[in-house]
Amino acid sequence: MRASRPWPGVRAKAAAPRVRFLPLAFSLLTAHFSPLVAQAPPDLVQERAAYARWLSSARTSPLAAIAQAPVGSGIRLGPPDADVPLEGLAEQRITERAGRVTLEGRGAGRALPRGRPIPLGAYTLVASGEPGRTVISVFGPPRSGPPPAYFPYDSTMVLTVALEPPRRPGAVRLLAVDGMEVEAAEAGTVAITAGGATTRLTVRRIPGEDDENDLEIYFRDPTNGRGSYPAGRFVSLTPLPDGRYRIDFNRARNPFCAYSSVYACPAPWPGNSLPAPVAAGERYDSEK
Repeated sequence: MRASRPWPGVRAKAAAPRVRFLPLAFSLLTAHFSPLVAQAPPDLVQERAAYARWLSSARTSPLAAIAQAPVGSGIRLGPPDADVPLEGLAEQRITERAGRVTLEGRGAGRALPRGRPIPLGAYTLVASGEPGRTVISVFGPPRSGPPPAYFPYDSTMVLTVALEPPRRPGAVRLLAVDGMEVEAAEAGTVAITAGGATTRLTVRRIPGEDDENDLEIYFRDPTNGRGSYPAGRFVSLTPLPDGRYRIDFNRARNPFCAYSSVYACPAPWPGNSLPAPVAAGERYDSEK
């Protein structure tokens, strides 16, 4: 699933230096927050347009997802009694040996390189996950649907913060935005003032493409289920030249489970709940 990057983001290659948090000059997200509506900057408009095109046309769009299944001791595709029934497809079997994933059918076999979309008749397969924990995602033609919706752009939702290193460096297994289980390193915390109180949000390094990592926050706020996705949203940190980071909540995005029940939904990260609404970023319509 990580072969097609769903949302343009920034990858931070080096650990952030330890710097003292600089208090914001204003109180962010107060209980009676009045959004400052402004025109979205061109780069954000372009990102959103590119994402809408990707969703509607990409072979690995979540709107094209049919199934996800762990390889385990082997899975069958095709017939009605298979682990993953696929209409019009002759029986195929996927196995993993010593970390190598192989697709076998009609007496022939071929490798399934991790993260690379592989066509199979009318379908597309992607092998993801770590060796021994491989998951196969199956895609068909993207289904039609409305483009993503967003809250009005709000320039006050673009923040500059400092990243405090974690007290206990380590890693934790969790689900990323695409529903895949990854081992994410603890990157530290950022302090956000909301409703008169300071909340420290956990930041983690999510494995990405080309051995690079994304600094991500999975957060919740009172808009969940009331305009935004009930399970929460992701937002990235962008490194700045002075060692601090930018968080743009206008770029907050839904996990893939918002688009398809094929994907597992990430569990909320403990403590990552803001007490005041974040009326910025991607919305969610439960009726669509």
